[in-house]
Amino acid sequence: MYFRNGFAQLVCAMVFTSLYGCSSMDAGTTPRAGSDEASALLAVPLQVSYQNELALAKIGQLLSSSDLNPDQRAELYYERGVVFDRVGLRTMARIDFNRALRERPDFAEAYNFIGVYLTQQQDFDDAYDAFDSALELAPDYDYAFLNRGIALYYGQRPKLAVDDLAEFYRRRPEDPYRVLWLYMAERQVDAASADKALQRRYKQHAGDEWGWAIVSVFAGEQSEAEFMHQLSKSSKSNRELAERLCEAYFYLGKLHLAQGKKALAESYFKLSMSNNVYDFIEHRYAMLELAQLDPSLVEE
Repeated sequence: MYFRNGFAQLVCAMVFTSLYGCSSMDAGTTPRAGSDEASALLAVPLQVSYQNELALAKIGQLLSSSDLNPDQRAELYYERGVVFDRVGLRTMARIDFNRALRERPDFAEAYNFIGVYLTQQQDFDDAYDAFDSALELAPDYDYAFLNRGIALYYGQRPKLAVDDLAEFYRRRPEDPYRVLWLYMAERQVDAASADKALQRRYKQHAGDEWGWAIVSVFAGEQSEAEFMHQLSKSSKSNRELAERLCEAYFYLGKLHLAQGKKALAESYFKLSMSNNVYDFIEHRYAMLELAQLDPSLVEE
């Protein structure tokens, strides 16, 4: 996000200097080597870092000041909410985003986060309202289009989902994740047309960005085993491996779910969540996928 005053720039310097180097979403069949399914490649699950703990302490100290104006307090609540979200403390994050909105009712980014949480809870009507508020306040806010499109997708309103995700895609067509989400929504409307559109976009825009390897599996350009081998060889650190596995297993789960392989999809969604990459949308929606497959899999 961007900051609007000198105080917020100071907060950014204090908090995000300490966050430098940190990231920005067994029942069933276990994927096996030697078949079309990829072997279960694993990373060491990510842990709460010292930098995040320090950021929470610093923001808490700043919030204790009685000299803050409403805009400053809203920025601090929002930034602490982002850190809470990053470490998986989503209830605490949601409380802080709501506090930010009480201090500043025109805080588009906070509405966006609230909408994401409502989507995860399958409270779709309220999620739409939150994203509508975000876009009314910031009509060019890219990720509000993405997140409202995802809410519409899971809320079984595929044509409206396609509208939002097509707008999100249009703004950066070389982004493979925009291609994937648009494809998944289009497939709910017309699977054959969606498959053709995916092939066309892949041929037009595929590049070196890692996410295009995921698209290549959907497009039939490489097998899952080849894809996972490439992933294991190209990841340069445990963090990078954990983040890429979070993404890879989520989209492989979606691919197999579309093929009617629910048990295998369930295993992949669990694997997507296993590395604690809490702030990736793939982690967020792997939980929702599991809840929709079998509500008993997800604790209240």
